[in-house]
Amino acid sequence: MESTGRISLVTGGSRGIGRAITLKLARPGDTVLINHYDKDDEAARVTASEVERLGATPHVYYFSVANAEEVDRYVEEMLEAFGRIDVLVNNAGITMDSLFVRMKEEQWDLVLDVNLKGVFNCSKAVSRAMMKQRQGKIVNIASVAGAMGNVGQANYAASKAGIMGFTKTIAKELAGRNINVNAVAPGFIDTEMTANLPEKVKQAFLQSIPMGRMGAPEEVADLVEFLCSDRSKYITGQIIHVNGGLY
Repeated sequence: MESTGRISLVTGGSRGIGRAITLKLARPGDTVLINHYDKDDEAARVTASEVERLGATPHVYYFSVANAEEVDRYVEEMLEAFGRIDVLVNNAGITMDSLFVRMKEEQWDLVLDVNLKGVFNCSKAVSRAMMKQRQGKIVNIASVAGAMGNVGQANYAASKAGIMGFTKTIAKELAGRNINVNAVAPGFIDTEMTANLPEKVKQAFLQSIPMGRMGAPEEVADLVEFLCSDRSKYITGQIIHVNGGLY
């Protein structure tokens, strides 16, 4: 692929769907900024080495997207180092599942802080620079759970539904500055997170998917890459589902 010299920031970019997106954006000559908040940096190191193998330049940053002060500080550091940020993919997210009546306030708060407030924090920090550039691409990773709900995931579903509304709103606010904002809503994707589900739960999911299989992280990343490219100039404010017909 041709080099674009693009500077991309992917939150939660060290593993799972985030890693697939990071690698898909790693064109020769490009720079990919990888945010993670893992307890160790092994996954981030592996992802960064793969980015280098693809001919792009990786930089790894450890910070919590839920902390606005940290986000502002690190984004400012990135802008000082690279001059601009062309692409932001808000992928960082967590789950803390429990039935609604048993869900603790801490479980609700933490999931909303990371999944929804994190998108707000990063989008706000990066969009200031994009507005000055008069161009940019923001892609938020939502979930099918935000559209159809899921038992035991009141906090997660609420956070992802919030991302959908947030995406549509800031797309309207930023369109005049040539900034595209869209969301991708994955369905049941084969990642470390879904690998830990009980077999009965997996089978129930698979039976509800018309295509009869889980999706691959790369199938989500393909769409994200398209939305980050010049081929999607007239697409903004959209929620695009990648779920094999589940919703």
